[in-house]
Amino acid sequence: MNDITERAALFSRAAHQAVGQRRKYTGEPYWRHPVAVAEIVSAVETATPEMIAAALLHDVLEDTGVTAMDINECFGERVAILVHELTDQFTDPEIGNRTHRKALERDRLAVVSPEAQTIKYADLIDNTGSIVARDPGFARVYLAEKRRLLEVMAEGDQALRRKAWSVLMEGEAKIRGVVK
Repeated sequence: MNDITERAALFSRAAHQAVGQRRKYTGEPYWRHPVAVAEIVSAVETATPEMIAAALLHDVLEDTGVTAMDINECFGERVAILVHELTDQFTDPEIGNRTHRKALERDRLAVVSPEAQTIKYADLIDNTGSIVARDPGFARVYLAEKRRLLEVMAEGDQALRRKAWSVLMEGEAKIRGVVK
């Protein structure tokens, strides 16, 4: 592990633990999810230490008290930009219903950097299995949203994008067999 990635791993773990965040379906400590996403990203041939650090930090702005300024000060501008690109911008219900907010996010993610899209593919890969296995009803909604996202988010690492498509299609097949 590179120094920046080691620091990001510790920072992410501390931030998620500070708010007592746990994974929805398993109850395991939330920080394990960013670690899994970072492991997927680190296997990509073009992965940089900044991408791996951003993968580790990808949920801290949404889920903890960490600010964008904190990320910039601790990890530099490139990591801060990637984390910002990965942070949902349309979360306020006053903007519209879930379908409308996800459409806005999809349009936004279609034009973020290839590095951020690569990390987002890894996030989708890690989240899909858990959701499909534990919440088939919501999985239908989630998988449809992610299908539309992958259709427009095409600039990231192509091998990882293919893997994300594969995981998505496996999830859809499982759901078709589980939910009628």
